[in-house]
Formats: sequence, structure tokens, C-alpha cells
Amino acid sequence: MPLTAPYRAFLLLGLTASLAACSNHDTPPPAARTVLVQAATPGQSGPGVYTGEIRARHEVDLSFRVAGKLASRLVDSGAEIKAGQPLARLDPADLQLAAASAKAQLAAAESEFSTAQAERERYAGLLAKKFVSQAAFDAKDNALNAARGRLEQARAQSQISNNQATYGTLSSEYPAVVTAVLADAGQVLGAGQAVFRIARPEEKEVAIAIPEGRITELKAARNITVNLWADAKINLTGELRELSAAADPATRTYATRIRIKNPPPELQLGMTARVVLDHTSNAALQVPLGAVVDNGQGATVWVAADGKAQPRPVQVSQFREDGAVISSGLQAGELVIVSGASKLVAGLPVTPKALTPPNGQR
Repeated sequence: MPLTAPYRAFLLLGLTASLAACSNHDTPPPAARTVLVQAATPGQSGPGVYTGEIRARHEVDLSFRVAGKLASRLVDSGAEIKAGQPLARLDPADLQLAAASAKAQLAAAESEFSTAQAERERYAGLLAKKFVSQAAFDAKDNALNAARGRLEQARAQSQISNNQATYGTLSSEYPAVVTAVLADAGQVLGAGQAVFRIARPEEKEVAIAIPEGRITELKAARNITVNLWADAKINLTGELRELSAAADPATRTYATRIRIKNPPPELQLGMTARVVLDHTSNAALQVPLGAVVDNGQGATVWVAADGKAQPRPVQVSQFREDGAVISSGLQAGELVIVSGASKLVAGLPVTPKALTPPNGQR
């Protein structure tokens, strides 16, 4: 049945009124999102702790100056030795024979020199009486000079052989502790092959390895404390003495030596020690690692303020295992959104919910 004109006008008027009524209602606001927050607090995290070994500052490998068969070893690892104390001996037979041979050559050279000297004196008298020519005298004079040179050579060789005979006994030039035995009796050694490793105990250090990301922290440490696993009550003062210029190719860490000031007598070489770096700074704030995002425009931290999410550009001075250290851009006590920061937009309504980290974590 076709619609009449009045009826069509009535439908159009009703549709227009419905659309106008809909346009008068505002779009409903987005629902507030619940976010986990944690207050930004001063970086009071525990100081950096590194495990190392007590070592002597001066360590050296002892070896014989000459080759030979090791006849006897007189000390063991851990022995305390004195300066000049015999530590090991080579088989003396070859050294004694070499010394005897050099002595015989010296005796022959002395006899030859005496003969040449007497010949030269006799020809000098004959030359004065014109019984021999000048050429004959010059030959005897040259023979004497050659004999003198061979005599000096034989004396030097004899001295070397005598010295080498004494090199058959190995000793230390200073008091030390044997930390390792590298050869045993019956072994044939080459000249310079290590037999013992010794350490001078008067200066003790802790050998540790520092990751490349912690070098700045090490250099900025205000105090360095060394304590022993064997006795936690012993706390010693240390100082940075040596930091390797190159990283270990396998571990990518830097070998470091911490010198111990006034080591006590109970501090023994080889003990396990912990090096504690006091680097706490109250001026910096610490936040969880997940709270920091970077979309290519610098580090940003989102905070919950006035019921809305707000971005804060920050300066991160250090990333650590237990969090990020913020040096600027954030105020202490502000509620930092710790997760899902990459999905937030400025002004988004949020409902903060405090995050309670487990004991021992941040």
C-alpha cells in the first residue's frame, strides 16, 4: 500500500528527532586501567660485591739457569722458605765434568802462554845481538799475543763452568712461600723451565674480575672493604692498585687487583675473599628495569599522577641487575609504572596498585 505524503512526513520527522537525540549524548570516557606502581626511592641498593682470591703482589717462577736432570726436590707446595735455602738440585755429573774440562783447558792455555813468553824473551835477546832477523822476532811476539788471548778465553770459560756448577742448586733470593710445584725428581729440564712458583707474602692482594659495565662503579667507589669467607668478622680496608687495560677474550672481564692495607697474620694466600664496593649515592633514584622504555627519543619513565599516566623523560646513569639508576628527570616518591609502559598513552586514566617486591629483590 503506498505511503501517503502526510505519513511520509511523519516518519521523516521521527527519524530526525531520533538522530538529534543520539547526538546530544557524549561519548563515554574510557575505563581506568589498573597499573602496578612502585615509588621512586633513593638508590640504596646493596653495594657491589665481587668474589676473589687472596694473592701475593709479587709472584715468580723459579727455574734452573742450566739444563739437566732433576735429581732431588727438597720442598713441597705450601712450604715457607728462607733466602738462599736449597730447594732442588740437578744431577751434578755433567756440570762437574764441564767444570773439569774447562779447568784442563785453562791449564793448557797457561802452559802455552808460558812457552810463548819464554820464546819471545829469548828472541828479544838474540835480536839485540843481531843473531835473528826482525821478522823472526815479530813472529814470536805475535805468537805470545795469541797465547795471551787463548789464556784469557780459557779463564773466562773456566769461570763460566764453575758458575754453572753452582747453578745446579736452586734457591730463592728472598723469603717466600711455595705456591706450586711444577716439576719432580727424575724429570729432564731445559734451561729456564719452571720448577716452583713462589710468592712473597709481605704484600697481599685480592684478585677479582670486573665486568666492563662496572668499571665506572669501581673507580667511583668511596670505600673498598675486603672480608673473608672463612671469618666474616674480619673486615679489611682495600684500595684499587691495578686494573687491566684489556678485557679477557673469553670472559670479557677485566683483571683487577685490590691491595689490602695492613693484612693480619691470619690472612693466608689462596683464601676466598669478597670485595665490597661502597658506591651508594643518595642523589640518584632507582627504579625497576621494566619501568624504563626508549622509543628512539631517549629514556622515558611513566608515572601515575592525578589518576592519569604521564611520561617523564629521564637520564639513566647506570643499568644494573637490580634496577636502573635515574640521575635526573624524576622526583623521589613519585609512583612509577613498573610494567606495560610501552602500551601507555599520555593522559590515560589509571588506577595505581602498589607492587610489593619479594624479599631481597627490588
